[in-house]
Amino acid sequence: MIKEFRTFLMRGNVIELAVGIVMGAAFTAIVTALVEHVITPIIAAVTGNASIDQLTFQIGTAQIGYGEFLQAVIDFVLIALVLFVIIKVINNLSRKPEEAEEVEVEAPSVESYLEEIRDLLAERVDPPHSSRDDRPLE
Repeated sequence: MIKEFRTFLMRGNVIELAVGIVMGAAFTAIVTALVEHVITPIIAAVTGNASIDQLTFQIGTAQIGYGEFLQAVIDFVLIALVLFVIIKVINNLSRKPEEAEEVEVEAPSVESYLEEIRDLLAERVDPPHSSRDDRPLE
């Protein structure tokens, strides 16, 4: 049973998943710091509030705080954007050069060439709008 457990842990998928989770947590911390220390102050300067978390509006007696939601949306969009770019780069790097598919073009037969030549000669000799009797004598 211990051998099976060790085999399970040493499979590539489990280790890659663990690394992905750890990297995701570290990346989330970076994005959160970016939002809190760079983006939030810019939005706060525009709105006049000290923090996005404090953004609210009043409807009657109810006070609706949308600042925390806005900050969570900004976090999500940034994380999704960076993950999209990372996955796109990894997919482009790991893509194998596509082998050129050989397209077999069937060569025309000798008969088809001869038919084309016959048709072209017939057009030159007998134009459709005239007959042989209409031609001037030389």
